Amino acid sequence: MNAVVATSVFAVFMVAAVALGLLALRGRGKGGGLAEWSVGGRSLGPVFIWVLMAGEGYTSFSYLGAAGWGYNYGAPVLYVVAYMSCGYAIGYVVGPMLWGYARRHGLVGITDMVAHRFGRPWLGAVVAVLATVFLLPYIQLQITGMGVVLSVISYGAVSLNWAYFVAFAVTTGFVVVSGLRGSAWVSVLKDVLVIATLGFLALYVPLHYFDGYGPFLDRLVTEKSDWLTLPGHGGGGSGGSGLGELWFISTTFLNSLTVVIFPTTVAGYLGARNADALRRNAMYLPAYNVLLFVPMLLGLAALFVVPGLAGAESNLALFKLVVDSLPAWAVGVIGVAAGLSSIVPMAVFMLVIGTMWGRSVLSLVPRLAERQKSAAQVVVVVAGGLALLLTYTAPNTLVRLSLISYEGMAQLLPMVLLALVWRRLTFRGAFSGLIVGVAVVCVLVFSGNDPLGGVNAGLVALAANLAVALAVTFAGSRDADPRPDAEVLAGDPVGEEGDPLAVTRAARSASDHRV
Repeated sequence: MNAVVATSVFAVFMVAAVALGLLALRGRGKGGGLAEWSVGGRSLGPVFIWVLMAGEGYTSFSYLGAAGWGYNYGAPVLYVVAYMSCGYAIGYVVGPMLWGYARRHGLVGITDMVAHRFGRPWLGAVVAVLATVFLLPYIQLQITGMGVVLSVISYGAVSLNWAYFVAFAVTTGFVVVSGLRGSAWVSVLKDVLVIATLGFLALYVPLHYFDGYGPFLDRLVTEKSDWLTLPGHGGGGSGGSGLGELWFISTTFLNSLTVVIFPTTVAGYLGARNADALRRNAMYLPAYNVLLFVPMLLGLAALFVVPGLAGAESNLALFKLVVDSLPAWAVGVIGVAAGLSSIVPMAVFMLVIGTMWGRSVLSLVPRLAERQKSAAQVVVVVAGGLALLLTYTAPNTLVRLSLISYEGMAQLLPMVLLALVWRRLTFRGAFSGLIVGVAVVCVLVFSGNDPLGGVNAGLVALAANLAVALAVTFAGSRDADPRPDAEVLAGDPVGEEGDPLAVTRAARSASDHRV
């Protein structure tokens, strides 16, 4: 009976979420072209951009991975709050810059930007392939997360394998039909449920299991002190986790840079109606990260309630607490919040992969050049299928999958970001650096040398990437690109059409002229 109640609540909300996504398309014909599907027609206002970009911080990782790493290690999981807050600060400058560049040249993603910057359409295709490889683990992360949620709230009635397939099928169908605009609408429902459920659990779990925060924290300090300092539990000795101060600093630094050029983040940037919405979001979004402390704390609480979880089982830490003590309908509601926290970001990841391929790879085929949207939708299904296959064949903890994605995507930083502000960076330099960076990160990660000497392997690879890019750039001749700087580089978007600050600048200019 518990399984029936919880899964029924879950199913009703899932149907409502899909209906909400379809409702978002009212009055837009058959959904418009690729720009409407992939970046919401560049017309999303501050509220939708807020919830869409906040979704980067509240995925299935929040309910499962953060609690799981809190359970396994403790303090090292705080890197999530650190890098996202720093990333928003960087995004205050980078977001409007990328928005202005894309709007000026009619671009819809980072592959477009790279191809336009270096004047080589095939380069966009290469970046699309690499970005897809490094995004698949993140899609796998969301499939794993939603599958775990569905299996647990069904009290084991739905097997993990079937739960993974349901997660893939629901999300793939949703994103093919609704696009970015539908994801933004569903994000509103998701965020309401996330705030409500995490707020409730922050109060309920300590009171129910420990008679309050005081006894809980006293017990934590007394019995689990290793979890409260870096490098966390199991961090000491030659066989330790390696998640010490160097790892924390290097991972926070790398991820805060990488998150601003992550294809899904850029999709949020480009969907904005104007750059001012991005500036406001960058100021307010760090406050939203306060809620991330809740699943981390609940992971520590689970150490006393459900001890003995190992490996990928640690992802279940939070939901073990929920299923153990709450009525089935409440389990269903919390499951919905966690499920939507998988669907929304997974939809955006799949959407971005489809857009990159439809725009930068398949468009190179003459027969498909005029059908970019339909080609992109086919790619969405294929990418989701590959991630599902990885979920079955190469399971991993959710945090590990997140780290692999960021370490690989970081190697695009020179080509995507540095190249847009520094004209001297040549194609040969950027491409050589990219090859070296990807090779180094793959060798380090798959040989088990991440972190390397306590430093995040992605940062080591990025250092090699930059060194090679600069060496090749200064050693070789300049690329013969006749285009002016305004055509090649990105700059301050203030004054561009669609930016409210342009009105202010124009008014000031007129006032100065009158004086």
